[in-house]
Amino acid sequence: MSAYPELRTARLLLRQWRDSDRAPFAALNADSQVREYFPGLLTKEQSDGLAEKLELGLVERGFGFWAVEAPGVADFIGFIGISVPNFEAHFMPSVEIGWRLAREHWGKGYATEGARATMDHAFETLLLPELVSMTVPGNVRSRRVMEKLGFTRRDADDFDHPAIAEGHPLRRHVLYRLPKSRWYPMVKVGPPSDGPSTRGATAADERAPATSSALAR
Repeated sequence: MSAYPELRTARLLLRQWRDSDRAPFAALNADSQVREYFPGLLTKEQSDGLAEKLELGLVERGFGFWAVEAPGVADFIGFIGISVPNFEAHFMPSVEIGWRLAREHWGKGYATEGARATMDHAFETLLLPELVSMTVPGNVRSRRVMEKLGFTRRDADDFDHPAIAEGHPLRRHVLYRLPKSRWYPMVKVGPPSDGPSTRGATAADERAPATSSALAR
């Protein structure tokens, strides 16, 4: 088993999951607006199973989807992190960055802030060569966050998600990429530091509910 870090930003703590996270996580996953771009809502049992899976993933890999706390504001607001998609596609193998926040915490720049810390950790500490992010074409809010973070999209990379049935309106996905070579000039002048940055958010109007990872359904 690998040790897992906690990531801190100006306003957030990305940490391991706790039992107390399960009730607010279940409420998040039962919210039709949060789940707008997923095939359906999750029951309490399904949500608890997902939380357990995400918790174990952090322990086993040393990275994954961290539970997110906003100290002084809320003990749990959702998750942000990276994962290895578990389906076949033309861009695999890859590592995906994603997020899912409770609706009352949208529009505060939390997804952008936490994702930036996650990107720094992925590129500086884990030495990943690239990150990807994906969602359905209509998820404009989440796509806007990806673009703020420096991810770019090519039409040729769009794909049909194999975990979603043919003919389903959410099957078609757009893929965004960010190679380390493009991230590096955005944040550094000299050589990389020994640890992740804790840069804050820049876009107070960001309102992204989630990206669309097969793992995080």
